Amino acid sequence: MKPKILITIFSVVLLTAVGLTHGLSNSEIELCFSSSRLDDYCEDYGDEACQEILEKCENYLGDLQSQYEEDIERTEQEKRNLANQIATLENRMNQLDQQIQQSEMRIRQLGFEISDTQESIRRMNERIEDYQEKLAELLKVVNREDKRSTLEVLIEEDDLSGFFNHLTSLEILSSESQSILDEIREMRNSLETEEERLARERQEARKTAEEQALQKAESQAARQEHAQLYDMTEEEYQRQMDQKEFIEERAEEIMNRRLALVGLPDAEVPSFGEALEVAEWAQELTGIRPAFLLAIITQESALGRNVGECYLTDASTGAGQRINGGGHVSNLMATPPASSRNDPEKFLKITDILGLDPYSTPVSCPFQVGYGGAMGPAQFIPTTWWNQREDIKSKLGREPDPWKLQDSFLASATYLSNLGGNYNERTAALRYYAGGNWNDPRHSFYGDQVVRRIECLQTFIDHDTMSPECSSLVFIPE
Repeated sequence: MKPKILITIFSVVLLTAVGLTHGLSNSEIELCFSSSRLDDYCEDYGDEACQEILEKCENYLGDLQSQYEEDIERTEQEKRNLANQIATLENRMNQLDQQIQQSEMRIRQLGFEISDTQESIRRMNERIEDYQEKLAELLKVVNREDKRSTLEVLIEEDDLSGFFNHLTSLEILSSESQSILDEIREMRNSLETEEERLARERQEARKTAEEQALQKAESQAARQEHAQLYDMTEEEYQRQMDQKEFIEERAEEIMNRRLALVGLPDAEVPSFGEALEVAEWAQELTGIRPAFLLAIITQESALGRNVGECYLTDASTGAGQRINGGGHVSNLMATPPASSRNDPEKFLKITDILGLDPYSTPVSCPFQVGYGGAMGPAQFIPTTWWNQREDIKSKLGREPDPWKLQDSFLASATYLSNLGGNYNERTAALRYYAGGNWNDPRHSFYGDQVVRRIECLQTFIDHDTMSPECSSLVFIPE
């Protein structure tokens, strides 16, 4: 997303409120978000004013990052709450679905039971009708018998005993028929009562199912509302993440520009805090821990205090002179055929690209043997710098400058990483110093000193303390 677009969607209140805490005016806030305007400002007012506004912008953008992190954390919490509420509603809808299915199954079951009961009632009614017809016939017989005289019955029966048996049979038959009929009627009444109960239960089950369906509809509506809120919250979250990402990009650019001003040939030695900040930045790109990198830079140039005391005077021979006193130095830089390197050639290319005068740019003087010509805080030989120039350029996104603190630190960390410094710091330090001859016992002092400096620097970084022994090994500029 383009900066101008992002800035238009930022909260003006937030930008202004955070800016006021840093004493930034609206025009200065705009500088923090516009590379072109910042370029113009630095060109018009110089390095000192540029460094000041860059520091203000860096602090301002850092606070903005913190504010967005807090906002993002709140938004994430809101997202989690909404997601939990949505999950709860979905669980509720699933439960209601199951309950509705159970209610519908119960309604169907009650329907079957009512049908069975109704069929039983129908069969009872048929039996009642059948018994009523038979009982009516029986009553007719009884009625006819009642109209016969006692003499007629006696005449028809063989004896008196048969007469009484006949009368008793009629009475028993009439009583049993009535009893059966009453029992059937009682069973029918019971079935009708059961039918009414089942009908009421089915009605209640239907009512429950309707209520459950209504609750499900309400839950669905609530779930949809929460889902819409979640989508809106997700959009806000993504917007905040985009804004935070843009702020981080701006903060990194501001930091890089500020660090790039540290370590120029005419700049003061950086403070330990500035050097540590650059080393931590280099660690993110290379993995080399800051204490190791600072130990190497301390070993090479006392954290930038000594970037060279000689000038090149003759590119064809590699000769030079001392800055103080003007003494002639014949072996300032290595040249063929004495060496496989042609350091003056690479040195002229480097200074030409950077717009520097090769004959007034300081490099290291040689020791009693060997060559000098090392450049900047990390003391890179021109050929070594040139060989990894493209790698550093790709990391920085611009032409690297060995006399700038940021560039030299990154180049040194990259070189150490290539030499295996992520897993064997002492060996990498020896390779850094002696190249292919790193295993020569005469160079072991360098690796031992770097290891001791690493321990001292790590203790100082972790605990802000320095033993007397470490104080003699490590320079901690304020």
